[in-house]
This record gives sequence, C-alpha cells and structure tokens, in this order.
Amino acid sequence: MLSEMISAADAGFQNIWSLQSCIDTLYEFGSEEQRQKYIPRVCAGEGMSMDLTEPDAGSDLQRVMLKATFDEKENCWRLNGVKRFITNGDSDIHLVLARSEEGTKDGRGLSMFIYDKRQGGVNVRHIEHKLGIHGSPTCELTYKNAKAELCGSTRLGLIKYVMALMNGARLGIAAQSVGVEQEAYNEGLAYAKERQQFGDKIINFPAVYDMLSRMKAKLDAGRSLLYETACYVDVYKCLEDIERDRKLTPEEKQELKKYQRLADAFTPLAKGMNSEYANQNAYDAISIHGGSGFIMEYKSQRLFRDARIFSIYEGTTQLQVVAAIRYITNGTMLNNIKEMVAGLEVSDSLKNLKTRVEKLIPVYEEALANVKALENQDAQDFLARRLYDMTAELVMSLLIIRDASKAPELFEKSANVYVRMTEEDVIGKSSYIKVFRVEDLESFKAAEPEAEE
Repeated sequence: MLSEMISAADAGFQNIWSLQSCIDTLYEFGSEEQRQKYIPRVCAGEGMSMDLTEPDAGSDLQRVMLKATFDEKENCWRLNGVKRFITNGDSDIHLVLARSEEGTKDGRGLSMFIYDKRQGGVNVRHIEHKLGIHGSPTCELTYKNAKAELCGSTRLGLIKYVMALMNGARLGIAAQSVGVEQEAYNEGLAYAKERQQFGDKIINFPAVYDMLSRMKAKLDAGRSLLYETACYVDVYKCLEDIERDRKLTPEEKQELKKYQRLADAFTPLAKGMNSEYANQNAYDAISIHGGSGFIMEYKSQRLFRDARIFSIYEGTTQLQVVAAIRYITNGTMLNNIKEMVAGLEVSDSLKNLKTRVEKLIPVYEEALANVKALENQDAQDFLARRLYDMTAELVMSLLIIRDASKAPELFEKSANVYVRMTEEDVIGKSSYIKVFRVEDLESFKAAEPEAEE
C-alpha cells in the first residue's frame, strides 16, 4: 500500500525506495553474518540494486557471462564483466548474478553475489537517457576485479535466488502500476470536471464517462488482484519465517505449499495486468486532456512516460504470460476460479453479476480445451496471451464483486463496469480461439520480400 501511494506521487522515486525487494532476498538467502552486516545499512537509507541484465542477456538470463572467480589469496570472489540496464546501478549494495562455474553456458553455472560499493572495482560507464522514470538512474556498469561475497550456495543464483528476487520485484511493479493507475484516473477525472466544451462539462459526454468508468474499473479490479496476491505472499513468507525457529507441523507445511503455489500463479497475473492497465489509464488520461495532455506542463504526460516501462522491466508482459501459462493449461487457475465462485457470498444487488461471471466459466473452459486440442506448441504459445487475459479478468471480476459486496458505496459501480468488460473480452477471445487452426499461424508470421539478386 505504501509502495502504491509513493508511486502515485513519483514512480521514479518508488524505484529507489522499494521496487526490487533486494533486502528480502538478502534476508531469505544470505548468511546471518551478511544479514547483520547489510540490512541495518539499508534500514538507515542506503540503496540496493539487482545486477542481472547484460548486453547479450536480457530476458534470457541463462546467457549471463559476467565472470566470478574465487581469489584463494584474499579468500573472496572477484567479478569481471559488464552489466547493462541496471536500475539504481549507482547503489551502495548490489546483488549480482554471475557465472561462477567455468565452462558452463546455462543457468546451472550461475551464482548470486553481494558487492559492496565501499570495496570499489565497479564503475558507472553510462547513465541511460530514458523516456520516463527520470528519478531513478539506469546504468551500464563495468566490473573490474571487484571484490564480492557469495550469497547462499553456488549454482542456485538463477534457478532459486533470482526467481525469488524477480517475484518480489514483480509484486513491486504491480503496486507501482496501481499507484499510477490511480493518479492517471485522478488527473483525468479532475480535468473532465473542469473542462467545458459545447456549453457543457466534458464529464457529461458519454465518450468521456465511458473512458473514466473503465479507468476506475481497471484500477479497482487491479488493486484487488494486487492485494490478493500480496496476501498469499504474506502467508507463505510468514510460515517460512516460523520455519527458521522450529519445525512446521504437517498442516503448516501443506499451508506453506498451498500459498506458495497461489503466489507463484497470481504474481505474473498481478504484474502483467496492472502494468498494462497503468499504460491504458495513462493513455486515456492524456486523451481526456486533449491537446493539453500532450503539453509538458501537465502531469498526464509524465504518468504516460513513466508507465511505459512497467510492462517491460522485471519481465515483459509476454514473459508474465510464460510464467502464468502452466497454471492455466494444467487447470490450476480454472480450479481456483471455481473455488472462488463456490465460496463467494454476495449481496442481493450483486447476485446477477455473479451469475453472469459463472456463465463465462464454461466458455473459458471450452477455450482452454480448444487450445490444448491443437497439440501444437507454436499455436499454444500464440494463443497463450488470450488465455492469460481471460483468466485474469475472470479472477478480477470475482474479486471486485467480493469487494462490492462488502463496500457497495466504493465498488459496486466498478463491479458492474468490470464484469461487462470481462464479458466483452472472454466471449470475443473464446470466439477467436474456437475458429483458430494451426495453419492460420502462417498468416501472422512477418515475412520480408527477398531482395532481388
């Protein structure tokens, strides 16, 4: 919630303050000595960064080649190489993904290291000139025999520690996105109430209040998904903390596994959907402002520029689909949706909305079966985004109906609008999937004409 509020003021500052959850990763996987050494410094105000990306390793982190070698004489690790697009790359404490196992070329040869700026050996070679998020520097770094400490065990850098780190960062971006969604809606609403055209305030024009109602529905549903995901994360992290002090009971172990799975399934939905909604709300805020939205003096342009990175960094929306799709195709999310419906108690005024969402579930189930029946990986990958959107929208519809039942004065309008949007999308996407054939893929492959010899 704090992260969301800070992002509404300045998404760039939120990057410095809480985006990446580096301290959580250090707490979970560092030694007790490392926790005592570094965590008080972060609490006192020092910054952290996660140094993952390289010029030839962006989304495909298995290709990271920054070299880590053990210095027997100094009893420490030494890092050499280049990191690129590092958010807060001038920070005090860095978590660095590096190749510790000579001769390896995949993720199993990567480990995580802690680099302390006080030790020297790293230079900021370049600060990127970016479209937005100007309050947070994005840097290219050169490591020259930089002294570092191993965090955790070797070979687990990517497959365990970075995955945990990225999940924390993705939740941070979901919160960052909700903050910008809120501020974009606030700006659009305030301007629409003041601006007059054709003798009337533009908020009274159907084209404008349609836009505003959709912005508000996306905001409220997206926030519900963010908080639901954060709740799952809180439960399993709490149980992991308890496990540090004593053995978990069999019931607690089951609960830990359940909420870990839920967090893993929901985090890519929360990050992907909210980052897209932030972009859409920021875009619509400019549209409501008209020509004024294009002028630098108005806040809408900054929100628009800042939002664009949300669906790119810490895993593009396309990678969120990849992270979520196994939970969709194996039926986990379908079962979650059915369980949510079964346990959803609604007020009389919202029973109709619940019924309408229930009618969409067989439509979604059929679309899921149709995609699996294609038995073609390329076709399934091509259609995955549609399944992802349908899944998230059904989940958010149920969450916003639940919220509206508890606080109709806050959420009933948004629930009505969001369910209509979900119907529009689920029915449309299921129709697309129903008539799709594997041979249709050829129509979508970009092909440039061959050059004449």
